[in-house]
Amino acid sequence: MASKKLDQFLELNLADLKDKGLYNVIDPLESPNGPVIKIAGKELINLSSNNYLGLATDQRLKEAAHQATEKFGVGAGAVRTINGTMKLHLELEEKLAEFKHTEAAIAYQSGFNCNMAAISAVMDKDDAILSDELNHASIIDGCRLSRATIIRVNHSDMDDLRAKAKEATESGKYNKVMVITDGVFSMDGDIAKLPEIVEIAEEFDLITYVDDAHGSGVLGKGAGTVKHFGLSDRIDFQIGTLSKAIGVVGGYVAGKKELIDWLKVRSRPFLFSTSLTPGDVAASTKAIEILMNSTELNEKLWENGNYLKQGLKEIGFDIGKSETPITPVIIGDEVKTQEFSKRLYEAGIYAKSIVFPTVPKGTGRIRNMPTAAHTKEMLDEAIAAYKRIGKEMGII
Repeated sequence: MASKKLDQFLELNLADLKDKGLYNVIDPLESPNGPVIKIAGKELINLSSNNYLGLATDQRLKEAAHQATEKFGVGAGAVRTINGTMKLHLELEEKLAEFKHTEAAIAYQSGFNCNMAAISAVMDKDDAILSDELNHASIIDGCRLSRATIIRVNHSDMDDLRAKAKEATESGKYNKVMVITDGVFSMDGDIAKLPEIVEIAEEFDLITYVDDAHGSGVLGKGAGTVKHFGLSDRIDFQIGTLSKAIGVVGGYVAGKKELIDWLKVRSRPFLFSTSLTPGDVAASTKAIEILMNSTELNEKLWENGNYLKQGLKEIGFDIGKSETPITPVIIGDEVKTQEFSKRLYEAGIYAKSIVFPTVPKGTGRIRNMPTAAHTKEMLDEAIAAYKRIGKEMGII
């Protein structure tokens, strides 16, 4: 018999989320995740994908995945340390290291896995981690798993970081201290102040860790936030995902050879989870080759991002302080934010509402993500819908 306690817990809490506008409805796609998608038979302009460069539907990647699947099968068949490492995995990691300008790299099954793997492999209960308050959930969970003391730092506040770095290192309580930050903050689109962070880190001998999930393929002509600032030789950990700009699935850590060697023998997702499929690995490698050989997609992404931001700002929407193509329209009230997203859907625009716990309470927003695959006509249609609905709801 099912637990009555569990039934009561679920019933009460699901109802509470729905009443507060915090319940997220999942819409299954009936099409590829491109600039236009189909949901429940309805075609919509898609502004909610992290497929920044449109590579998720690129024919070159599909062909690479197909060829690898035909040759190596649909699955790797084992964890990397037994016999789940194929030459494809090594080729991907070599290409990643070249792409990120590091000595070596290691691939994981997801970007989330990277943070669960890398932080806990190096930090422990005798250490401390200085973590930006807006860091991604996977960073937060990775820090918790390490059992290190977590010291929350005000968002991009260098005075706060310096003060807490000084206090932590001079206290004598910790063997090692790490500073960890997103490269690009995915809900606001702002960029970490890496030059200042590196200066503070070098002053206090902090380990530097940058999660560049939303910077790779976007900043630094595609090579990422660290390359954007010319800091490739001064960052210890570069974390990235293969599921956003790269267009496939997976993640990686790039850094010194000794660091990667350590992660291969001590990071648990590498040791205990079956490795990436041959098709995904081959498609990821092809995507990175494309980015290394051409900046065309990167330039188109920025062109479309700037176009949408300018259009929404001119209408009168609050788009925050985004420095990247990520374009939040900040509404505030969660229920009103959900309603705005619903109205956009009815108008043929798929732009999901983002509310607590993804963002702080009272900062509900529509997160718009123009990609390299969008046309100006698609963006114009979206801007027109925003203008009409914004006026009807009294937001502008």
